[in-house]
Amino acid sequence: MSARDVVITGIGLVSSLGEGLDAHWEKLSSGTAAPIIEAERYAPYTVHPLPAIDWSLQIAKRGDQRQMETWQRLGTYAAGLALDDAGVKGDEALCSTMDMIVAAGGGERDELVDQAILEASETSGDREVLLNEKLTTELRPTLFLAQLSNLLAGNISIVHKVTGSSRTFMGEEGAGVAAVETAAARIRAGQSSHALVGGAFQTEHSDMLLGYELGAYLHRGPWKPLWQRAGSEGGGIVTGSGAAFLVLESREHAEKRGRKIYAKLGRVVSERVKRPSADLADAIAAMLEQVELPDTPLLAISGASGAHAPTAAEKSAFERRPNIVPRGFATLTGHLKEAQFPFAVALAALAIDRHSAYPVFDATGEKPFTGALDAVLATAIGYFHFEGMALVSAPS
Repeated sequence: MSARDVVITGIGLVSSLGEGLDAHWEKLSSGTAAPIIEAERYAPYTVHPLPAIDWSLQIAKRGDQRQMETWQRLGTYAAGLALDDAGVKGDEALCSTMDMIVAAGGGERDELVDQAILEASETSGDREVLLNEKLTTELRPTLFLAQLSNLLAGNISIVHKVTGSSRTFMGEEGAGVAAVETAAARIRAGQSSHALVGGAFQTEHSDMLLGYELGAYLHRGPWKPLWQRAGSEGGGIVTGSGAAFLVLESREHAEKRGRKIYAKLGRVVSERVKRPSADLADAIAAMLEQVELPDTPLLAISGASGAHAPTAAEKSAFERRPNIVPRGFATLTGHLKEAQFPFAVALAALAIDRHSAYPVFDATGEKPFTGALDAVLATAIGYFHFEGMALVSAPS
């Protein structure tokens, strides 16, 4: 035990399953949780949609809500949940010295303008003139600001008054891994005492799905659980809208505040395997060695995306260590992209805090867990690149 142990004191979650810790625990621990999916709107693709959300509960000003795209409102809302949970929200002294590290993608395109430009280009003799005309007549200047990845952090600062240092990472699941890894490293080094870290992803927008489908990553046809998509049409990923934010603190800082500690975050191991020339399963197995896992039965909250090759590689690496019992949460939430790793860490911490393992999410691809719940592994193996994992353990 060390004063600079990295501990989790606040968690904010939003997904198709609902919002907040209790809603997620109730459904994920029930043993009967069913995925909430939308199969018609983007057919032949399926998504896990957002639940109904009263944004004003965490974003009081309507003006703030209006100037944010959905993914920004989603992240700002989940960040507020985490700050509330940690007893930080509204504490000016704590918020003004709180670091913030966010994983974010780009904003949403104006699809109507895109369509209008494409249609006009079919009859235009000078497409450069056409583009300049559309830029000056169709696009709002504020639209460009809404596309900036660091606007999520900016909105969190404005709404929740978190005004310490701010960093934004881009790079899909890798952004989420890097955000958690950087926050934890700064706390261990004594450079930070408390930090807000997380990400958000809104998939219910055609251009978000397009990014996956250009690489042929999306699952097609009837929905299937995560581990059962191998051999199915398409690339295996079913996406979801959601967000996860964590409040991380040094043990000393949390104990001085008298805050409840959910769990301790161990070393975050990350890698960028050259997948075309390296065996990904071997690389994941080597990462598991670096995490220094116990030999006793170990629950793993897997951020597997469903993408055929990476998901098969992670499953193969787990099978080499029979003590690992995985739970692929994307079966129930969908793939959350930048939020995938923070979400995995949050679910691991929640299981530690509730002293109970999650039942199987897929009876065909997972097995029951029997054993002590002193530690839980959280992973995120990127659907395209970047791998990360960490051991989350009991606070003392």
